[in-house]
Amino acid sequence: MSELVHSERLSPNYDERDAPVSMVVVHYTEMESADAALERLTDPESKVSAHYLISEAGEVTRLVPEEKRAWHAGVSYWRGEADVNAVSVGIELDHPGHKFGYREFADAQIAALVPLLHAIVKRYDVPRANVVGHSDVAPQRKIDPGELFPWARIADLGLCIPRPTKLELGDPFDNDSAFYLALERYGYDVSDGRKAVEAFQRRWRPEQIDGVIDGEIRAILFQLLLDRDRGLAR
Repeated sequence: MSELVHSERLSPNYDERDAPVSMVVVHYTEMESADAALERLTDPESKVSAHYLISEAGEVTRLVPEEKRAWHAGVSYWRGEADVNAVSVGIELDHPGHKFGYREFADAQIAALVPLLHAIVKRYDVPRANVVGHSDVAPQRKIDPGELFPWARIADLGLCIPRPTKLELGDPFDNDSAFYLALERYGYDVSDGRKAVEAFQRRWRPEQIDGVIDGEIRAILFQLLLDRDRGLAR
């Protein structure tokens, strides 16, 4: 164990990687307790796992060694990569989720997540743009870690892309088709357009998630692309 990992309970649900790590995916467990989540993530019948589980008390359990391909993302896609499991480290946060009473994430849990995330990002030189939520890589199926996850706090520490605050050119897209093309260019799977918009809103404008393309999210997306093209968003 390292100072960042308090215990280990290895899951059988993994296989071999065939690509280097270039992403981190954050999940919530959507279960009623950390023990229940741990049972599921280590049950060979479940066929699911993650590399780490962090309890609300801040205890970090290693489930799968990082050099192995954990089964956490399922059918997913991000920036041209259709096998997210092969290139990512998955972190599950013990949380009731939207099913059992969605709430703020515990301070102790985020305090444990931050140094672990920092170590992973540094170890694999993961771009900030590739530190994402499950909903970003699987918008048709998933909504975790959800609108209350403290992305701004993580961004302030340089571990993910911050929400743009200065929208230089306002609303540049003159129709929804142009927005979807830009959203796909940024990295999202847009095969279900409304779900992709909801995922984008959940990450970048969480105060209003309605699946409707409006001027504000068009401006946010354009600024994200502009910053990336300028080399400011790695």
